[in-house]
Amino acid sequence: MRWANIFNLGIKELRSLARDPMMLFLVVYSFTAAVYTAATAMPETLNRAPIAIVDEDRSPLSARLVGAFYPPSFVAPKLITAAEMDARMDAGLDTFALDIPPNFQRDVLAGRQPTIQLNVDATRMSQAFTGSGYIQQIVGGEVNAFAQRYRAAQVLPVDLALRARFNPELNKGWFGAVIQVINQVTMLSIILTGAALIREREHGTIEHLLVMPVTPAEIMTGKIWSMALVVLAACAFSLAFVVQGLLSVPIEGSVALFLAGAALHLFATTSMGIFMGTVARSMPQFGMLLILVLIPMQMLSGGMTPRESMPELVQYVMLAAPTTHFISLAQGILYRGAGLDVVWPQFLALAAIGAVLFSLSLARFRTTITDMA
Repeated sequence: MRWANIFNLGIKELRSLARDPMMLFLVVYSFTAAVYTAATAMPETLNRAPIAIVDEDRSPLSARLVGAFYPPSFVAPKLITAAEMDARMDAGLDTFALDIPPNFQRDVLAGRQPTIQLNVDATRMSQAFTGSGYIQQIVGGEVNAFAQRYRAAQVLPVDLALRARFNPELNKGWFGAVIQVINQVTMLSIILTGAALIREREHGTIEHLLVMPVTPAEIMTGKIWSMALVVLAACAFSLAFVVQGLLSVPIEGSVALFLAGAALHLFATTSMGIFMGTVARSMPQFGMLLILVLIPMQMLSGGMTPRESMPELVQYVMLAAPTTHFISLAQGILYRGAGLDVVWPQFLALAAIGAVLFSLSLARFRTTITDMA
């Protein structure tokens, strides 16, 4: 391969991208607004959950329970009647509806075990799962304090010393911001390279390249380095100005080492994008193929769910995906401050997977070029 041809072909791809405002908007949005939204959209704890209370007891204890639900975890409780409870939940007005029965305080003081009904709108999964536990703790704590005439913390026989490593505040925003950057690197690299190839086929410029003194390997390599450079630069910008600057997320390890790993990952994913661009015949087909490939890669690579909790067959199969090793090294470097002595197996795996994908994509690209010729 002639490096001058590769360089010039890459410059051509960069100029073509600069003339595509929608692709430029996608790149900018993916590494700025999308990262910020992913870090801030999901609250760290239960936040402003709507709750309604049916107080059929009208006692000091029931009034104490009503007053125990307050912002920011809950909105101010709405006092309703039993007849309104089902209708309000059917209309989606309340996530929780608490029914305090008659004679509730009398039964508590008499040593009986009265039942409080809690209706939960389970279609709101995040609030339903977390909020039901919150409500049980609140109700139990208030009833015990009322019955014992004092409020005291339960003394456990063992003192558990909790130390949260790498994220002492247990801030979900820290995780959401970094993992979003990692996911955007994979998505954008596949989209940009595959779209660049399909765009040339649709515009007829691929035929112009065939009559020039360039080889398929040079054409493909020019697309890979140029699109990888765009994604790598956007990733570095996002880490510096959005993650560390705007969101104040601490980065423990070396950003340069992470970008080196990202470059190896981009070598694999851009090659994958070229392969998918040769399979798809149009942008709609490429979009459908992207959904079938990208979503399983992101969901099963350990970024959203730990790989150890997945079936063993899935764990072994996903070792062939570059995202598995990229997420592992990215989390090790950015979260835990790991060095090359720790993440070198992931670097080696990415290099091997990238070489295989590049070879397969080049063979497919040559076949496509020959058919067009």
